[in-house]
Amino acid sequence: MLGLAVGIAIPAVITLAWRLKVLTAEPRLQALGPLAIAVILYPTCHLTHANPYLAAFAAGSTLATLDRVSAEHFEHFGDLLPETTKFAALLVFGELITPERISHLTVGDWVVAIIAILLVRPATMMLSLIRTPLPARERSAAAWFGPKGFASVVYGLLALQAGIPQGEHVFDLVAITIALSIVLHSSTDVPVAKALRVEPPDNLPTGRPDAESHREQQ
Repeated sequence: MLGLAVGIAIPAVITLAWRLKVLTAEPRLQALGPLAIAVILYPTCHLTHANPYLAAFAAGSTLATLDRVSAEHFEHFGDLLPETTKFAALLVFGELITPERISHLTVGDWVVAIIAILLVRPATMMLSLIRTPLPARERSAAAWFGPKGFASVVYGLLALQAGIPQGEHVFDLVAITIALSIVLHSSTDVPVAKALRVEPPDNLPTGRPDAESHREQQ
């Protein structure tokens, strides 16, 4: 409950303060307002021992309700921010996957990772798509590629940071599973797309010089 209270109180006070003429934000910088709230929210949760995930959820809902203008300004910036933070987390995750960490893994550990990629995830995905109108080839492609999500990286880092028994072993299993998934799925996306005759979007760059494109338009 403390997380809910913190998540509601902080954005509510700040959004009410923004309505004062003295504290009115520069229009072109309004997208940074929600980010500033998040920066304030995280240390507050740390100091009060409030649940940061619950506080973040409550803060987003409160901000969208009380200040739709800031929420709209933040929308585009907010789409890019998670991708940036994911990239940073992947860099940290990748730096932790060293030969020393995975050299002690047994054959059984590698088998578990391979089964998770080749059997568990595709089987569960196929089961969830049984009653959908998708053709069999598309269902197979969906089962092979996803959903992968980013949660496994977060859970692996949390297990490593929590200091629980066998936490490092859990992280190492997650690490090799993700690493194998990246290699396998990144190596097969183009062949699968060609097999399904998936055309690239029209707005992708063609690689032709602007002068040549201009001549073709003329």
